[in-house]
Amino acid sequence: MFKKLSAEFLGTFWLVFGGCGSAVLAAAFPDVGIGLLGVSFAFGLTVLTMAYAVGGISGGHFNPAVSVGLTVAGKFPASSLIGYIIAQVAGAIVAACALYLVASGKADFQLGGFAANGYGEHSPGGYSLTSALVIEVLLTAFFLFIILGATSGGVPAGFAPIAIGLALTLIHLISIPVTNTSVNPARSTGQALFVGGWALQQLWLFWLAPIIGAVIGGIVWKAVGEGD
Repeated sequence: MFKKLSAEFLGTFWLVFGGCGSAVLAAAFPDVGIGLLGVSFAFGLTVLTMAYAVGGISGGHFNPAVSVGLTVAGKFPASSLIGYIIAQVAGAIVAACALYLVASGKADFQLGGFAANGYGEHSPGGYSLTSALVIEVLLTAFFLFIILGATSGGVPAGFAPIAIGLALTLIHLISIPVTNTSVNPARSTGQALFVGGWALQQLWLFWLAPIIGAVIGGIVWKAVGEGD
């Protein structure tokens, strides 16, 4: 079990450091910044690369909502759920710490939003709580459905990380303007702890909505897609 939890810790660390790091350090870099497109691909690439690196050890969840959804779908033992969530949140927090240490080394550093998730006045595009709730539930549900489909017995082995990584890229392309994209409570928690204030006050949504979405995705897969 130690190896599995370590793999989840490292995978979630890489997701948060790579994805949020691209947003904090590279998205708006003068003249050559990667923008929203680059950040979206960065999140997708973190999952793709770590799914290949440690997916064979832990299953490559890197996300409490994914672990919950897989449990609902009967693909992951409930007895391991709490341990996975703790490892994932710990990886996200340590990654946020590392990112803060790097980012704060800039002479004119200002914490700003630090890639935290938000709604209302803290949404990048000014979207409401309702918009944030709907998009986080919907996108997480489809993310779970894609994960379950890509890892099912009817799909050629070895290609699942590509589909899952590209799905996360697409999710970010859609929803960065709405919530800065969560679909991952661990990712949201690490950044919110550093921003504090409004980010911690709004964090509940970025636990509740992805978990609801993951449960829906797991249920829909059992009803529609399960055949392996």
